[in-house]
Amino acid sequence: MAEQNNRLGTLMMIAAVLIFALQDGVSRHLGSHYNTFSIVMLRYWVFLIFGYYLVRRSQGGFSAVWASPNKNWQVVRGVILAAEICIMQISFVNLGLIETHAVFVTSPLIVAALSGPILGEKVGWRRWAAIGVGCIGVLIVLDPSGSVFTIWALVPLVGAFIYALYALLTRLVGRTDTSAVSFFWMGLVGAIVLTPLGLWFWTPMTPIDSAWMALLCCSGILGHWLLIRSYEVAEASAVQPFVYLQLVFISIFGITIFGEVLRLNVVVGATIVVAAGLFTLWRQRVRAQAEAASRRSAQT
Repeated sequence: MAEQNNRLGTLMMIAAVLIFALQDGVSRHLGSHYNTFSIVMLRYWVFLIFGYYLVRRSQGGFSAVWASPNKNWQVVRGVILAAEICIMQISFVNLGLIETHAVFVTSPLIVAALSGPILGEKVGWRRWAAIGVGCIGVLIVLDPSGSVFTIWALVPLVGAFIYALYALLTRLVGRTDTSAVSFFWMGLVGAIVLTPLGLWFWTPMTPIDSAWMALLCCSGILGHWLLIRSYEVAEASAVQPFVYLQLVFISIFGITIFGEVLRLNVVVGATIVVAAGLFTLWRQRVRAQAEAASRRSAQT
């Protein structure tokens, strides 16, 4: 096991979410000019290449991939993630970066709510209360009674729900499969699903947009590598809260580059959702520490 270094892991996590925020900005630009399936298809080809590289370097190699006891679940999670990325790409273009992410930050709360029925984990009343508070925050962001509400405001909520399912399935298959195996399955399934659609809707890109596409793909490799390394060198509970910095970075890019407006209800609602999410992370950490202490006591 790698030596724990929370400071290094935190820096890697911050760098990863900054890269992901930049990616979303590039995705919005490209999505305004080209078909969503074509853009995501190219990203998945790169995911597949990176997954191939990870498996080649991992213990067990491709034997571990084909011997996975979770092949069916790996296929399902691959399809789910492909759908989520397409949904978010569409939302960036039609709703904007800021409001998309202000709703998407509900995904950790949805993970907490679904971890009981899917993974059999216990969710106490405190975390249920936090989930309820987070729902209030979402309603404030969406502002369904306001004049600016559109059906597009519900799209990132669907994306958050789908991503939560992907995260839970990732934890499920992670009980037996390595991260390299899961990443390869993700790239393989996504590439298979999206390639026919991407080629059907393909239109040639201009040289400058081809460069943006190359940057999007290469930065995706760097971002995911930093994310994986962050969880390897640091405690998950120590670095997970910094994921919410992506909303800060997105807001800066949305305002300065795309001229988006940061509405008051979005700030208030997103703050409530983030606070509820951080509370659930804290309760999860407290519960894990209590269970670890109980096990140590039982052993002695």
